[in-house]
Amino acid sequence: LDAGGMARFVGIVDRALMERPPELRRQLGTLLGFIRWLPLLRWGTSFERLSGPQKDRVLRWVQDAPVTRLRAGFWGLKTLVFMGYYGQPEVWPTLPYEPRFDGNEALHA
Repeated sequence: LDAGGMARFVGIVDRALMERPPELRRQLGTLLGFIRWLPLLRWGTSFERLSGPQKDRVLRWVQDAPVTRLRAGFWGLKTLVFMGYYGQPEVWPTLPYEPRFDGNEALHA
């Protein structure tokens, strides 16, 4: 994303989070902190300092974690990321997706 796209992404996610209860926002912050420091156990550094493949490995582990709450939290986080990206009208022409606002989305092959 360019700077404008990133700003729109953050705005969409911020608005979505502000509509959620404070407890859920706190849990999301805890999950992000967990993801940030989890690599310390294996690679001795934080998430943001990892290589791309290492980051992917950490995220895949959290996504498939043996702890149900971690998996659920990860899917919630992933949903926010999708919302922030796909919620931008500027992205729609690049996708085989035509959003409709009558509740019936149309997918095109």
